[in-house]
Amino acid sequence: MKIGYCRTSTTEQVAGFEAQGRLLLATGCTRIFREQVSSVAIRTELDAALDFVRDGDTLVVTRLDRLARSTTDLLGIVSTLERKGVALRVLDFGGSEVDTKSPTGRMLLTMFAAVAEFERGVMLERQRAGIAKAKADGRYRGRAPTARAKSDHVHSLSKTGVGASRIAIELSISRASVYRILADAVAA
Repeated sequence: MKIGYCRTSTTEQVAGFEAQGRLLLATGCTRIFREQVSSVAIRTELDAALDFVRDGDTLVVTRLDRLARSTTDLLGIVSTLERKGVALRVLDFGGSEVDTKSPTGRMLLTMFAAVAEFERGVMLERQRAGIAKAKADGRYRGRAPTARAKSDHVHSLSKTGVGASRIAIELSISRASVYRILADAVAA
């Protein structure tokens, strides 16, 4: 059985999310686990997919960066899959496809994961340097505070007895932001 997993980092990435789903269906996935969360967040649907797959199944992802946040993370996922007798198939692997059923596929997967992690690290270094320069030039103000803009909604939901976790889900903000907004109101 082919099991698909698709993920985007934000809910705004609708086109990419839908494209992943279409590709996984076209590949023959009979079940697709989907989520729109950052790779550093708790990925409940990935955990559910890893729990769901059985011996002889193949977990299919469109791209490697949709599955793992680092080489270590990827190797942990692959190890879990191998223990369960499950193969990993990456559809877009630099213009080709890789399947971990073969030793060559596992080697390529590990090498490309290391290269991808290196590229991400270099990109983040450049980004930090650019932000530091923009700050020094007085042109950088950071991103607009998204959670604080929803303060009124947080307070109104809280007054009706809705808990912080539910508020966070409904407003697409973190639970920590909910607590921060509520604490600011108490302090004021």
